[in-house]
Amino acid sequence: MNSIEMKNFDKADETRTFEGHGFADFVMVGGRTVARGHFEPGWRWSQDVKPIVGTDLCQVSHLGYCLAGRMRVTMSDGTEQELTPGEVAAIPPGHDAEVVGDETCVFLDFGEIAEYAMRK
Repeated sequence: MNSIEMKNFDKADETRTFEGHGFADFVMVGGRTVARGHFEPGWRWSQDVKPIVGTDLCQVSHLGYCLAGRMRVTMSDGTEQELTPGEVAAIPPGHDAEVVGDETCVFLDFGEIAEYAMRK
């Protein structure tokens, strides 16, 4: 690449809607997929994304930044961590997650998310 490549989430390459509580916008830039997820109050991966992808837990590796709201991530071994605005997180595959509180959680994801919430 010999020039600067820029995209804007307001003109996303793709938007994927969850089963009930939110959506994610995706842009391709620099040969990578970047997502901005809007996880509305009541969103839970096992209720809103599991029916789309068909796995027991999220099998995506996330690397991102929490812009707003709060989200609790529960790993397959039962350990939990809560993300809050301003935090950067690396979340390995094998987890469930849910929005905490009544504010939409907005999460910018640079991880391996090209197929996140993609119907199989």
